[in-house]
Amino acid sequence: MTPGGNFFESLVGGTDPALVSEAADRAAMLLVRGARKTGDAEVAERLLHLADTEGIETIAEVWSGSPADSLAGCLWRLYLLRSWVYADPAGVAREFEAGRRSAQVARVVAGVAEPPGPEQLKAMVDQVLRGIAGSDFADVLLRAASFARVVATGRASLSDPTEAEVQRMLVLSEQLEAAGHAELDHGLA
Repeated sequence: MTPGGNFFESLVGGTDPALVSEAADRAAMLLVRGARKTGDAEVAERLLHLADTEGIETIAEVWSGSPADSLAGCLWRLYLLRSWVYADPAGVAREFEAGRRSAQVARVVAGVAEPPGPEQLKAMVDQVLRGIAGSDFADVLLRAASFARVVATGRASLSDPTEAEVQRMLVLSEQLEAAGHAELDHGLA
């Protein structure tokens, strides 16, 4: 018996963070890499609605602590973006509309229908997430980054946001863009 073995066995506590991290990485790898290999449209729909069926809180519990340049961290940011668009589509549309004049290239890459109303933005974010299973993951990340950049630009031009709100969206855009380039260069893990 190892010294202190009984002590450690009797401790009751939370889940080992290393095990949570490992599970998050493994699940993200299966969702991104495995889903694309199936070519099954139903898989894409299940991925799209993962946060709806499991809850964003459940996803957050597993992926929110993952680095931005990991598959798990990217999935967390993509689902967070989708949840936000669905929670406030009119507000998102207002911010996107305010930013699209200044961020022309990002607006085009994001691929939002004209005019960018609440329903068009929800359709766009769903299309981006369907891409996890059906297209190049780098494209998914770069489109989401462009969308976030247009919104950040729009937020900055409006009179009511705080600096922190603008900065948060800009950081999200930069993280997704960097991850998209990393995926193109060598693939995220």
